Amino acid sequence: MDRLLQNIKIAINDNIYLKDPESSELGRRIIEYSIILIDEMGFEAFTFRKLGERIKSNESSIYRYFENKHKLLVYLTSWYWGWLEYQLVFATYSVPNAQEKLEKAIEIISRTKVEDHNFGHINEVLLNRIVINESSKSYLTKEVKQENKDGYFVIYKRMVNRLEEMIKSIAPAYEFPASLASTIMETALHQHFLKEHLPSLTNCSQELTTTNFIKQVVFNTLKK
Repeated sequence: MDRLLQNIKIAINDNIYLKDPESSELGRRIIEYSIILIDEMGFEAFTFRKLGERIKSNESSIYRYFENKHKLLVYLTSWYWGWLEYQLVFATYSVPNAQEKLEKAIEIISRTKVEDHNFGHINEVLLNRIVINESSKSYLTKEVKQENKDGYFVIYKRMVNRLEEMIKSIAPAYEFPASLASTIMETALHQHFLKEHLPSLTNCSQELTTTNFIKQVVFNTLKK
């Protein structure tokens, strides 16, 4: 199984980049150090010039991979959801019970992340923090409708669809499966954000986990 996972490549829509960063050593360094820098300084302060200085490469070389830093952020968030998707598929594929399958999916989406050594140039712990803190900036833009048409958010939407199908298998008559599925995805990020930055606005903690909160909300809702 470990050997199989080492050969997995997260496929990202090629409209997002100009040159596949996974195709070269420089591209992989761009991804590796963009994650480190965005985590250190925040997306607003991050620039390709600063990234170029960190990796000791010309700023222009980064523009050969990404048109701008917005598309780089879309790439990083897409990779993150693709990484979670492969975990979700492997963890739930052989689970026959519908409720257990949804519980497992919620755990994977909402749990505290650890580094995955199958992808050596990507620190998933730092990337998780970026997604929690910055991912809304990838779609809260004037161009979001066109970017959606161009397939920028296909992996995220596929994750929502997987959850939606799990919800339908438990409660076929439930009227809002897509809404509940997208709520699971966003709540998993938002509660971690509140826990870290605005703790008085959440009851989630190390003892009362985000995972437990989401499970309670979801399954109490589906019982009604």
